[in-house]
Amino acid sequence: MVGLIAFGERELADNGRRIEIVVAQAPALRWIALIPREAAERPILRQLIGGAFYDYHSLPIDGKRLLLTLGHARGMAQITADAMLSEDWEANRGHESEMVGASPQMQKIYQEIRKVAGVDAPVLITGESGTGKELTAQAIHERSSRAGGPFVAVNCGALPANLIQSELFGHEKGAFTGAHEKKLGRIENASGGTLFLDEIGDLPMDLQTNLLRFLQEKTIHRIGGRQDIHVDVRVLAATHVNLETAIKDGRFRQDLYYRLNVLQIRMPPLKDRTGDIPLLAQYIFRRFANEKGHRVKGFSEEAMHAMNHYDWPGNIRELINRVRRAMVMCEKFLISPVDLGLERRTNSRMQVTLTEARDNAEVGSIRAALAQSRGSVTVAAQQLGISRVSLYRLMEKHGITKS
Repeated sequence: MVGLIAFGERELADNGRRIEIVVAQAPALRWIALIPREAAERPILRQLIGGAFYDYHSLPIDGKRLLLTLGHARGMAQITADAMLSEDWEANRGHESEMVGASPQMQKIYQEIRKVAGVDAPVLITGESGTGKELTAQAIHERSSRAGGPFVAVNCGALPANLIQSELFGHEKGAFTGAHEKKLGRIENASGGTLFLDEIGDLPMDLQTNLLRFLQEKTIHRIGGRQDIHVDVRVLAATHVNLETAIKDGRFRQDLYYRLNVLQIRMPPLKDRTGDIPLLAQYIFRRFANEKGHRVKGFSEEAMHAMNHYDWPGNIRELINRVRRAMVMCEKFLISPVDLGLERRTNSRMQVTLTEARDNAEVGSIRAALAQSRGSVTVAAQQLGISRVSLYRLMEKHGITKS
């Protein structure tokens, strides 16, 4: 889980190319470099160390400092491994990377999913675009008593206004020009399962009225039909807009809002859970690593730093796109900030010193460990590979509480 490499004359002779190859073959390890003090001033070696290593030590070695670094590196590697194998990771990730995460924010989402899955009431899922609202709806469905039934998703903002009524409610043969045969709507297709209405805030007002009637009566009318059709379906809805503001602006029905908002889950933006970025990035990387025989082995430390310090306005969707692009564009073994298109954004922000970078890593590691151990300092210290006294000292240093 932690690798230690000493730079000798052979490695220094080729400016660390052999070292880069070794590191690239085991990207999951936290690598620590041991180098002659004068060699640390070489720009090429400094770039290699900053991009591929967790930390470095100058020769001769300070034993106490090296042991402390090894402990921190082991702790960070263990947190990543534990999170990847945790029950919530396996049970909630679904088929996409959006549901990956071990942060307190995502632990809260997993708990809410388990709670709302046990009842049959409507759920409104809110949050910015790209935060994984549909995957959350799928997770609710898969954990519910309706898991054996269909999961039917409708993007209310993607369908033309003149087609959405037919798509939702269906039509009878001859109901309008071009209706050459009877067609069941999405609501009927979801019978016995779950109907997911994405971007519900974009639904036209007249369709909102029809949807409200269905939610109240559990029956529908196909276009051109005369009989009431009973449909047993659970409705989940999602939106990235503020529906309360839309109500004030006359763009959304208040009574429909209350029908849909019986239970609510708010998805956090990626910038509020940066501790999950390493897990997400590694998961996305592994997911696409076999496409077209990628030779890239992982991310450099500089790339991870760049991702951790970017605001991600496009959330998980943007992260997926940037990682996939980087895997194609990268010409070395490790993805760099340049490959991710983040080098200018990172450089334009406040530069951090090595001490600040270590502090940021410590804070992320401690918070993740405390979240996984449910606030147990003893368990968290074991995960981090340090003593309880050391952990309490670090918590006090960074102002971290157990809750």
